Amino acid sequence: MITVSNVSLNFGGTNLFKDVNLKFTPGNCYGIIGANGAGKSTFLKILSGELEPSTGEVVIPKEMRMSILKQNHFAYNDYSIMDTVIMGNPRLYEIIQEKDALYAKPDFSEEDGIKASELEGEFAELNGWDAETDVSKLLSGLGLGDVDPYATLSTLNDRDKIKVLLAQALFGQPEIILLDEPTNHLDIQAIKWLEEFLMDYVGTVIVVSHDRHFLNNVCTHIVDIDYTKIKMYVGNYDFWYHSSQLMQRLLNDQNKKREDKIKELQSFIERFSANKSKAKQATARRKLLDKLTVEEMPASSRKYPFVVFNMDREAGKEILWVEGISKTVNGVKVLNNVSFRVNKGDKIAFVGDNEIANTTLFQILMGELEPDEGSFKWGVSTTQSYFRKDSSEYFDNCDLSIIDWLAQYAPDALQTTLRGFLGKMLFSGDDVLKPVNVLSGGEKVRCMLSRMMMFGSNVLVMDQPTNHLDLESITAVNDGLIAFKGNILFASHDHQFIQTVADRIIEIMDEGCIDRMMCYDDYIEARPEIIASRKKNA
Repeated sequence: MITVSNVSLNFGGTNLFKDVNLKFTPGNCYGIIGANGAGKSTFLKILSGELEPSTGEVVIPKEMRMSILKQNHFAYNDYSIMDTVIMGNPRLYEIIQEKDALYAKPDFSEEDGIKASELEGEFAELNGWDAETDVSKLLSGLGLGDVDPYATLSTLNDRDKIKVLLAQALFGQPEIILLDEPTNHLDIQAIKWLEEFLMDYVGTVIVVSHDRHFLNNVCTHIVDIDYTKIKMYVGNYDFWYHSSQLMQRLLNDQNKKREDKIKELQSFIERFSANKSKAKQATARRKLLDKLTVEEMPASSRKYPFVVFNMDREAGKEILWVEGISKTVNGVKVLNNVSFRVNKGDKIAFVGDNEIANTTLFQILMGELEPDEGSFKWGVSTTQSYFRKDSSEYFDNCDLSIIDWLAQYAPDALQTTLRGFLGKMLFSGDDVLKPVNVLSGGEKVRCMLSRMMMFGSNVLVMDQPTNHLDLESITAVNDGLIAFKGNILFASHDHQFIQTVADRIIEIMDEGCIDRMMCYDDYIEARPEIIASRKKNA
């Protein structure tokens, strides 16, 4: 159990949160949510002991071992994959090192033997004999079953290194696991395996994530950081979201009724206060009015941008033909004979383990790269707008303010129009004068979305549009794409985003692609049979 008592954190005289009193108990998974900057990762650091609170304390029984998902994989580059994972249980790793050092001594003494015996006993208690098998199971579940566990971590790409650090956090049955964005860079199968692992886990799990589907599947409780408070609710993310929206509506309705009653009383007082026959009633109503106060809505840190894509004109029936496209990048063939045709109104999610393949295809379709083989053709009535996965070229070495940056893409728009538009995208007041080269990742994404909305295109091509966004912005983009009447070609890691937007799934494979007119959940369920049939007919 983790007990949080009267915890507050103050930065520069401002409370990030205050008077936090919570208990985290075994057998539950807690999802920490809140707007960007609300303090999710900071609160996780307080729980882990990495950061001291301004007031209060966090109490964890000494016998409980806490495991944390590390963020810096470079720290383990010189260690083997096996050792890196076992380091998730520091005491077990320490025992292994001590044992190896003792047994390697040329003058092994009787005292060394006694020490070795003690270490062997503790080694067995910590399930040391099963350690290598347990590591292999974790690596296999995360899609690294074919990797040599005794190779150094430096031999892996960054995406696989992150998987190894996740295996490290899960290793050795710790009583408490803290995970900050664990699904980042995981493929479909790895996320599914992690969900099952956490659902069966008997300890305490506390996770920060922007993946709504993941939070819905694994969380028993939601810990909401808002109003400088941290409150805990029973249920998964959807239950919390719908409950909070309902409470907000009820509070709004309550305030509206109070305001109406106040206006009614004020009107009566004004009309009859000078009338002697009504004076007593007016006085009574004035006393009632004094007791009535409109409860102010708390200033929530949650803000939803206004994301709406409108088409300047509707596309015709012919949208896009792709025929036999192949492309090699850095000596690796990432696209191999990819063919498909886009129908009017299709909203297509491009999925698959190889992110580079999707990005490369989008770059070819938008004219940024030439294919090695094959061709494509856009319908003459289509207009395309592209959201790049890496938009740094739009912001690096650019000292334009946000409003001047956006004005490049809407030269006829008035400053007042641009200010109003940017306000809806959460850039208010002097924010619009901020240089774009100092923006955060989420702010840059909102700028790129604003740019796209200016174009009025009837085809949207979007490569990971929810990266760097908080849950509120993800929800806004999600709703905007659901409502869009044109075509969408997009790639995303967000399960719920894909499920709610796409009506067609294309998975890029080593040979061509799989193309199915179905929603994402149905595709995941059917995928094993599709793959088996594909191999059989190959």
